Amino acid sequence: MKQLIIAALVLIANFCSAQNNIGNAVYYGRTTGKLPALSYGMGEDRLGGAKMGYIDTNVLLKIIDSTKDMYTIQLSKWHTALLEKAFVKPDSASPIKKPYYLTGSFISKGDSLFDYVNINLDEKLPYKSWMEINPSKIMVDIYGVQSNTNWITQLSSLKEVKNIYYNQVEDDVFRVTIELKHSQHWGYHISYKGKTLSVRIKRQPTNLDIRKMTIAIDAGHGGTNTGASGIKLKASEKEQTLLFAKALEKSLKKLGVKNIIMTRRTDTSFDNKDRVLWLQEKNPDLEISLHLNSSVKETVKGASTYYKHIGFRPLTSTILKRMLELKLDEFGNIGHFNFALNAPTDFPNCLVEIAFLSNEEDEKRIVKPSFHTQVAGKIQMGITDWLKGVKN
Repeated sequence: MKQLIIAALVLIANFCSAQNNIGNAVYYGRTTGKLPALSYGMGEDRLGGAKMGYIDTNVLLKIIDSTKDMYTIQLSKWHTALLEKAFVKPDSASPIKKPYYLTGSFISKGDSLFDYVNINLDEKLPYKSWMEINPSKIMVDIYGVQSNTNWITQLSSLKEVKNIYYNQVEDDVFRVTIELKHSQHWGYHISYKGKTLSVRIKRQPTNLDIRKMTIAIDAGHGGTNTGASGIKLKASEKEQTLLFAKALEKSLKKLGVKNIIMTRRTDTSFDNKDRVLWLQEKNPDLEISLHLNSSVKETVKGASTYYKHIGFRPLTSTILKRMLELKLDEFGNIGHFNFALNAPTDFPNCLVEIAFLSNEEDEKRIVKPSFHTQVAGKIQMGITDWLKGVKN
């Protein structure tokens, strides 16, 4: 037992010494923790800097440098990323690693709920994904791998996937393209099943009636996370977002929507990453996150909507259009937004910044119950408009 403890301490010490490594030494680790996310660089803002996206746990990482709280990860010969140290653990396997890894065959099939594209690999390797539109596609880059894929099996149980193909775009970057049948992206989730990278793809609902949808409503902040405060009336963001969320729930119920998921109904703390994980389990058809904006400039005011993934932009556009009918100034429809609840690819999502607490005129409207009802109605109309525009 003593020898095992000493060996473990040596492994951890060698791993941690990478924090000061700038030379040619290479260290290996694996992803761990809640929703590890690769970052493009060292840039920072109040949301934590631009992210490539979440990746699964226990993914092999080649660590080549360390700065502040981040490790530099060598994804492939020409690509690097950064990852917070808190989401990296030492790799307990043999330190002898392959110069490259291989892909295997694909098998693509569906069950009663989802389509799956399963990509066989001989190691859990880093990846990134993104959506493309016109036509709609899911793109996946897998790093540190070379193709040995000689067949892609597509079963007739597939309902949403139209075509699957790959390209070796660099010597050690393998790109998978998944073409979809519908123009609207309904979401996907990527994870490892053993050493198989599995892309789980949501299908377009057969009935696009809003009353048949499962809709998640997120009241921003809560508990110890108080959010912004009003400039004149000192309105609290965490309190007002809950009132707006309940008003939206009431509006949807009145319309006939039966399946509504609320991330919180009281003034309780709920970490954003925990919200994401919880919502991924609940698997809504769409999710609306409600917040109130703030600026150092008291003259800035108005409504805005936010998305990260281009495939979800249509939902944010229709909601903003309806919000502007309330005679709010337009602050914009903003993409690539680095907010935790915009990050999931699992379901269409929209962050609504209803108005500015830092603007006296907006704040006066924010605290009125009649405004809560009006906003709820416009968001509901925006969702309905979006569903009407979705092509079968």
